[in-house]
Amino acid sequence: MTVLDKAVESISKIIKIDSSESAPKAGAPFGEGARNALDFFLNLAKSLGFETRDYDGYAGEVIFGKGEGFAVLCHLDVVPAGSGWTKDPFGGEIDEKTGRIWGRGAMDDKGPAVCALYAMYNLKESGFEPSRTIKLIVGCNEESGWKCIDYYRAHAKMPEEGFSPDADFPVIYAEKGILQLCLTFPVEGDFSSLKGGERPNMVCDLCCADPTGAPIPEGLKIEGGKVVSRGKSAHGSTPEKGVNAIPPILSYLGLDKVREMLFEDAFDLKKYSDETGALTFSPNIIKGGNGNVQVVVDVRYPATMPRSTVLQCFEGKGIKYEILNEQAPLYNDRESKLIKTLCAVYNEVTGKNSKPVAIGGGTYARALKCGAAFGPEEEGEESTIHQADEYITFEKIRKCIEIYTLALERLTR
Repeated sequence: MTVLDKAVESISKIIKIDSSESAPKAGAPFGEGARNALDFFLNLAKSLGFETRDYDGYAGEVIFGKGEGFAVLCHLDVVPAGSGWTKDPFGGEIDEKTGRIWGRGAMDDKGPAVCALYAMYNLKESGFEPSRTIKLIVGCNEESGWKCIDYYRAHAKMPEEGFSPDADFPVIYAEKGILQLCLTFPVEGDFSSLKGGERPNMVCDLCCADPTGAPIPEGLKIEGGKVVSRGKSAHGSTPEKGVNAIPPILSYLGLDKVREMLFEDAFDLKKYSDETGALTFSPNIIKGGNGNVQVVVDVRYPATMPRSTVLQCFEGKGIKYEILNEQAPLYNDRESKLIKTLCAVYNEVTGKNSKPVAIGGGTYARALKCGAAFGPEEEGEESTIHQADEYITFEKIRKCIEIYTLALERLTR
């Protein structure tokens, strides 16, 4: 089998493991699925001749070389499948005709993690001896908290420099700041049947509530005795790529003031932008109660914008907010050695003349003193990350392995 064939087979197998977060167990702090995905990956690395380490189910590590560390940071956990799939989200279906592998995690981030592993394998088999210790670190809690990174830091030395294959090419020099907040709106009445959304960083694709006796408007349906609104999921950093299912239910329930504050006014936050892009505000989880409605919003704010400016916009609005998760922005000099090298490698392999870019997504790169997100998505491609029918192509796998092999060789020779 060629390296590409082996990678395709490995990606298909690891997709079959549902590694979305579930109830913790002994040795499996993020659930049995994440534990099984970590075991599969570390066993695969051992079979390829690498030394591995298991950090108690929080994270794992594949080690190659000696000297100062260089990190490749990936994650094996996935967001829940969500709805709207035409393929089995955990089937790992290999479609030879279209050259695709289907399933949750194909692009985010199991596929790229396997590509990085086979890039290391290419270097090892060629006889290359890195002057730095390449540490392929795989976490199991990237999508919902980063406890994996916290645990790794407490039990190992995190390299200062590296990249994370969990975003876009040619290379990401900056990432927006992230605030995930729970907003509590006081309302009149009992709306305890109101529910929608699965994760703070996924656009809500299903929202429902009990019927009120009012006519069911066009676009809503009765399913299982509930009034149901269906949308289209997308990554929380790019809410414009999805269709949020929450607004129609809020209108049906007569909660137009809440809808306007969340989806029209957005607390006047959308006016902020800088070179890293405009602020995005995505209400992704909703839960009603007796006298209140709670909404979890995902805010991605420009890298040069103070965190305090975001929070001040909620003051005096008659609602409470609680910070559930936050990550400071990442900002690198576009002329730094890491950014210039990674961008040059991408352009060399693809024949393009692309420039470093900024994103709203948050990657493991910000866990490093000098880190950058590096692939796998490219400009002009259809993105299925956090959406139904996620897939990765054979050509993408081939290209990523080639790019990551050359990047690691250049940065650790």
